[in-house]
Amino acid sequence: MGTRQLQTERAPARAWPEVSALLVALGIVLLALLGVAGFWLDCYYRVASRFGAGVPAEGPVVLLFLLAGAAALPVLQRCAPTRRQLLAIYMIVLTGAPVISYKVMESLLVHATIQRYLGMATQIPWQQTFLNRIPTWLAPTDWSAVEGFYHGQASVPWAAWWTALLAWCSFLLALGLCSTCLMLLVRRQWISHERLTFPLAQVPLVMVAEGERGRARLTANSLFWLGLTVSFGATALDNAAQFVPALPALNLGPMKVMEWHPTGPLAGLDEMNLVLWPWLVAIAYLIPKDLAFSCWFFWWVRLGLHVIAFAAGATPQRPAWHWVSEFPAPLFQGTGSLLAISAFSLWSARRHLARVARIALSRASGREDADEPVPYRWGLLGLLLSFAWMVGMCLLAGCRPIASLVLVAAVLVYVLTWVRLRAETGLGFIPYPLFLHQSITVPLGAAVFTPAEMIMVHATHWCYHGGGDSFEILPGNALESMKIGDAAGIRMRPVLLGMAAGFVIVVVLGAWLTLTGMYCYGFLNTHANGIEHELNVYSSSLHEYFVDPGGPDVTGGIAMAAGAAVTVGLGAMRLRFWWWPFHPIGYLAANTWVMYMYWSPFFIGWLAKTLVTRYSGLRLYRQTIPLAIGFIVGDLLNEMLWGMATLVTGVPLRAGRPW
Repeated sequence: MGTRQLQTERAPARAWPEVSALLVALGIVLLALLGVAGFWLDCYYRVASRFGAGVPAEGPVVLLFLLAGAAALPVLQRCAPTRRQLLAIYMIVLTGAPVISYKVMESLLVHATIQRYLGMATQIPWQQTFLNRIPTWLAPTDWSAVEGFYHGQASVPWAAWWTALLAWCSFLLALGLCSTCLMLLVRRQWISHERLTFPLAQVPLVMVAEGERGRARLTANSLFWLGLTVSFGATALDNAAQFVPALPALNLGPMKVMEWHPTGPLAGLDEMNLVLWPWLVAIAYLIPKDLAFSCWFFWWVRLGLHVIAFAAGATPQRPAWHWVSEFPAPLFQGTGSLLAISAFSLWSARRHLARVARIALSRASGREDADEPVPYRWGLLGLLLSFAWMVGMCLLAGCRPIASLVLVAAVLVYVLTWVRLRAETGLGFIPYPLFLHQSITVPLGAAVFTPAEMIMVHATHWCYHGGGDSFEILPGNALESMKIGDAAGIRMRPVLLGMAAGFVIVVVLGAWLTLTGMYCYGFLNTHANGIEHELNVYSSSLHEYFVDPGGPDVTGGIAMAAGAAVTVGLGAMRLRFWWWPFHPIGYLAANTWVMYMYWSPFFIGWLAKTLVTRYSGLRLYRQTIPLAIGFIVGDLLNEMLWGMATLVTGVPLRAGRPW
């Protein structure tokens, strides 16, 4: 009796296969549930959400936290998943969740229809001319179908939508395949050769540990739990004080320290805000020290240039919103910097890409790349076929062949650059300085493009908006997943198939959910994500093209060239001198609009890291990394708590922040 009982106690618990069909199916189900919850928060309750998108994404991280906590419960010990299995589920959810958010599917359908909506809703002659140029397959042609999408209180006219849905969903799938194949081809260069830091990939790797018999559990690191407790408590109290005035308000930001004075040279100092968001301070602590320093340092350099410009007689305006190409033209400098970083990324990977092409086109394919998630030959083939499909859609819309090639290639360059920024620094949440159509028209002028080409450039605006607000978050999440798999020793081929299956399913689910939601509620009545700005961008740029198409913007082109030259110089000095304190990506970050709020947390994170490394060395810094991860997870747990309360009560209980 005692022997039989001892044998029973020592019997190994039933374990799942590392990556099975059941595991993939579970990940897809959780992905769908998370996407639906995020959609409701975004659209119906107008609460800015990072359920599946943004940096860092709260939904997948909190889901992983809850699953790892549940796996440690005694009742689940016999069927608890391993650490690798939980990370595989996280990767499936992380990659597919953004599709259903307003950042991808809703943005796609809005940009497909907004041109026809503007043309039909007004009787301005130039807009009527423009309306006749829109391809019939791009969006429904019936006014009632378009009006119902924006105003709601209508049923979905599926017959009017089938052609547009098939066209744009196929474009989305092709763009997803193309960008993922591109990530598969460069991942070895960035992960193994250049050893980029991937700071956000550390969050799941530190948070989930391996327990007894390989089972997953939450980390027992005391600094992680200290950071989580402090962060969760501070952010929860900060949010609660907005609804219960009797509670003390910590005011984590943005706190206005100084008003902007619109007169005189001191107008160049802009409005001063102090931001103490734990997740952002923690990211600044995790990224390279020279990068965190460069972000806030070059922001003050930017303000200094504005002071000089205003003292010289330029019209004072807020430096954060300095959109014009007059000196110092910060957004134009940032665009030149972005293009230079794109060129550097491709140049530094040239030998690896040449090796990839050699293996893919030789009989060695399948042997020399056996440890890759997908053989290089299949990755290259997927890249070319999906690229050709997107070019074909541009041709079908009436674009010239050279313009079609340039447009699709430019979208991929923007996506590649954003993913590189996120992989190297965690700074993927910084928006692009200028939109892609502005980057093209500034040096070339709008007159070189045909009406069909301008329409297609604007219709694909959702691809390259930037800053975690458009498609580029998908390949960014995919590459981050590959880094997690590489660090955790997970076989990526079955996980990649699960990620692909989840992506296809949520594209279909997202299209259905978005259309039914928009026709019920109306896009103009939703969170809308800056719909007025979108309307202004379309109206101004299209009016300029159809009424008075201009030539190249010489001053803007000079500013872009200057930004590229400064970036090349900073990069060359950084490669030549190990002590060089300035990072070219910090210069790019400072020349985006969002840094007027982000400079202070970067200063705090840089200062903390400097003090720790200078007086205690790298050993203490490595020991404090879990503390920073705890800050991030605690902040995300608080955001998820308020989001769930909103879904349960039906009342927007979360004020939200500009991410």
